[in-house]
Amino acid sequence: MIACRKQFTDTLLELARQDRDIVAVTTDARGSVTLGDFATQLPEQFVECGIAEQDAVGISAGLAHSGKKVFCCGPACFYVARSLEQVKVDLAYSQNPVTILGVSGGVAYGALGATHHSLHDIAALRTFPGMTVCLPSDWRVTRKLVALLVDFPQPCYVRVGRAAVPDVYADDNFSFQPGRAITVVDGTDLTIVATGETVYHAWQAALLLRAEGISARVLDCSWLKPFDEEAIRRAARETGRIVTVEEHSRYGGLGAMVCETLSEHPVPVRILGIPDENVVHGSNTEIFHHYGLDAEGIARAARSFLTELI
Repeated sequence: MIACRKQFTDTLLELARQDRDIVAVTTDARGSVTLGDFATQLPEQFVECGIAEQDAVGISAGLAHSGKKVFCCGPACFYVARSLEQVKVDLAYSQNPVTILGVSGGVAYGALGATHHSLHDIAALRTFPGMTVCLPSDWRVTRKLVALLVDFPQPCYVRVGRAAVPDVYADDNFSFQPGRAITVVDGTDLTIVATGETVYHAWQAALLLRAEGISARVLDCSWLKPFDEEAIRRAARETGRIVTVEEHSRYGGLGAMVCETLSEHPVPVRILGIPDENVVHGSNTEIFHHYGLDAEGIARAARSFLTELI
């Protein structure tokens, strides 16, 4: 298992050795972001701003406006709260093509609690015109994503977790295109739509359901903006019902996006995410289990959902 944050910065360092225009900016977070090797090997392409996320976004915007390929890296919880206005104005409104790498997103900080969770980021950032939002599901997706973002023409927010995550894909033989969902497993009885680190759990839930004779399709929506509306509509037509899974508030995230997409031709949808409460304290594994976002919880919700609709 490989942490997406480590794969992101390792790939970035590899590319930056060949391209002096690639610059990494951080906010006293080189350890959390795993930028230590980058800072040591390419000090002239590395900017340390201290604990000042608002300044970091402004500096990143200026560097991008000057032609640099900028990756602004730090804890997701701060970049989508403390510096949200700078992201809105300096990046999205001004269309400066900076990639924000938000690490330890969702509930990855575990016991540190609500101040360090980022469970509103999808809802907020997808409303900014010209802002791309992406939550890679494993290290192979992350590696492909970094290669795309080096010359990406728009600002982008990438949210990853903290710990190493299991592989979703066994090799690189899968298509990864902006705005396209990936079918991890095909199925006919219902579709489980997931994003980020919940994709693995959705896949495992589908395997549990298969053993019970339930055929579940799993879609990896690593790209949340642009969003693959056609894949969602097709899944609705072909499987008749959808369960969404996200490490995010139930309000305004993936579940809401699916319901918005299907609003003119609705099918039954069940949204699995964080309810309207401050998250319980514990490791991210414990939190996933508590809110039913692990494989067993997803399978249980899907099973119940199918029974209710019979």
